[in-house]
Amino acid sequence: MSDQPNSTEDQQKEALAAFTATLHSVGTNLEAPLRDRAANIQSNAAALERQEADLAENTARLARQNEQWAGFADETRDGLKEIGDVQNWAEILERDLLALEDMMDDVEKKSREEDGLEGANGHGNENEIEDQNGHIDDEIDHGKKPQSRGWFRWW
Repeated sequence: MSDQPNSTEDQQKEALAAFTATLHSVGTNLEAPLRDRAANIQSNAAALERQEADLAENTARLARQNEQWAGFADETRDGLKEIGDVQNWAEILERDLLALEDMMDDVEKKSREEDGLEGANGHGNENEIEDQNGHIDDEIDHGKKPQSRGWFRWW
C-alpha cells in the first residue's frame, strides 16, 4: 500500500507539472503575438510622429504660400481697380472733349455766319459739302476723306 500513496503523489506532481507546462505554453502562445503587435504599434507610432512633423511643416509652408497669394490677389485687385478708375477717367475725359468739340463746331459755325461766308444755299462755296458730322469739306473732289467726329481729330 505504500506504493499507492507514492503513485498518487507522483500522479499529482505529474499532473501539476503538466498543468504548469500547459499554462506556460498558453502564456507563451498568447504572449508572442501580443509582443509582435506591441512592436508594430511602437514602430507605427514613430512613423506617425514623423508624418505629423512633415504635415505640420507642409501646413506652415502652405500657410505662407497662401499669405503670398492673398497679397498677390490684393495687389492684382488694386491694379484692376486702378485700371477701372483710369478707364472711367478716360470716358469722362472723352465725353468732356466731345462736348468741347460740339461747342467749337457751334462757335465755328456762328463765326462763319457772322463773317457772311455762307451763300444762298447755306454754304459759302458750291464745291463744299457737309459730311455726316456736320463739318464743311471743300476737298471732296481732291480725294480726301471727311474728318471723323471724335476727340482724336484734335490730336
